[in-house]
Amino acid sequence: MSTENSNLPKLQDYEAIIFDLGGVIINLNYKKTEEEFKRLFGTDFSELYSKKSQTDIFNKLETGHISEKQFVEAMQKSSRKTVSHQEIINAWNAMLLDIPKERIELLKKIGKEKHIFLLSNTNEIHKTAFDKIVLESHQMKGLEPLFEKAYFSHLVRMRKPNREIFDFVIKENNLNPQKTLFIDDSPQHIKGALLTGLNAYHLEVEKNTILDLT
Repeated sequence: MSTENSNLPKLQDYEAIIFDLGGVIINLNYKKTEEEFKRLFGTDFSELYSKKSQTDIFNKLETGHISEKQFVEAMQKSSRKTVSHQEIINAWNAMLLDIPKERIELLKKIGKEKHIFLLSNTNEIHKTAFDKIVLESHQMKGLEPLFEKAYFSHLVRMRKPNREIFDFVIKENNLNPQKTLFIDDSPQHIKGALLTGLNAYHLEVEKNTILDLT
């Protein structure tokens, strides 16, 4: 049975769980990046990028079709002011906050009992940044050791909510969609997952965390 915010699913009820990263494991604040880019460029960055939609340059970055250097150069060209490479990187990473210890401990625990996977729309700039957060806060070299497999959109060159990335994860790991739960904080990603037969739960981060699903 698929779920979208009705009743809280229980992780123990599934054989496998696919976790989103941003908003689900790592706390995010998109406004911080919007504010930093607005400060740098003097424009409303929310028109270019938001949680619900994003322009082509960000899609290309998230699917690995442009590099960090190409992304920064494109952003610099859109500015009337001189903006440094590092200023753009810092602004882009401003949305990344912390990863609470309790979530790391939950993943360690549930990983001993279930098949767990990470499926994230991300990019090389953010991955470098959150790997640093994980190392400094939890003394771990990335989140990958917590999961059977971690899928990052810029490395597999596919992104949510497109059905192909869900089908890819299901097929590669021989998962039974009816016994697998996908957790994400973006409603459009939930819709993509439901098309594959996965159980999918829209985690409203203002109301719940993954700790409430135990």
